[in-house]
Amino acid sequence: MDQTLHITSGDASGEILAASGIQGEVFVWHDVLYDGPRKPGWPSEEILQDRARFLEIFSGGGLSFEGILTTLKRQYAKLSTADTFDSVVLWFDACLFDQSMLAHVLTCLQLNEINGVSLICVDAWPGIDRFNGLGQLKPEDLASLVGSGQPVTEVQYIYAAEVDRAFALNDPQLLSELSGQTDAPLPWVPAAAARWLKEQPDSETGLRHLETLALAAIRSGVEKPVDIFRAVAAAETPPQYWGDTTLWARINDLAGHTPPLVTVDGPTSRLPQWNPVDLDDFRVRPVRGA
Repeated sequence: MDQTLHITSGDASGEILAASGIQGEVFVWHDVLYDGPRKPGWPSEEILQDRARFLEIFSGGGLSFEGILTTLKRQYAKLSTADTFDSVVLWFDACLFDQSMLAHVLTCLQLNEINGVSLICVDAWPGIDRFNGLGQLKPEDLASLVGSGQPVTEVQYIYAAEVDRAFALNDPQLLSELSGQTDAPLPWVPAAAARWLKEQPDSETGLRHLETLALAAIRSGVEKPVDIFRAVAAAETPPQYWGDTTLWARINDLAGHTPPLVTVDGPTSRLPQWNPVDLDDFRVRPVRGA
């Protein structure tokens, strides 16, 4: 029987993919590869530790350094043994989060000389106007895509390495060049690069775009975290690259701004990330005069 390794981004997509009944192993990749310290290509032990520290801070301490490091090592160990499978299928979205991850995974697969890799990237779906990604689909939807993957070409591998370098270095010039391309071998990268540029701190306010959207929602009177999430998602241009952990981090940044722009009222002075705390106990309010 053909053994296939299916690699995707995010637990929600992984669960839907696993429930679709596809043959093979579903493996979910976890990392925020458009942000934080790293280098292009296969990471060293030092880089893995640096990323584990960064992600522990990024998650507000909700994820531990040890747990993150274990996950990262497990992921690269899986890639290093991908040649034991008959084929590898990559399932990704068109958003910034996924495209930075796709470029990195492709680069690492090439460095390990893994063959038989195909790509399924979904950027739209009939009946869904605001399409963000695989997490919006049903198991039977993903099952219908089996066999539709396109073999990854040498040109795409070379291009993926360039993209991985740009995101690893957080290089505005390289990402600006990528954002202006009209015939990219991975056609979703230019928009993802443009979204990265848009997320850089504004020259006047110093705020990131996501922070600006969150602050606008909070100043409009939205207080509950779940309602803030909905309001910001409605104001965002699809595909949405962020989830609740990223949004809570940005709201916490607003609370830690000098001077503070919002206050977080609840069991703690910051919104919890990956912690078993009821978000309904929190309210986020704007600071008057800020």
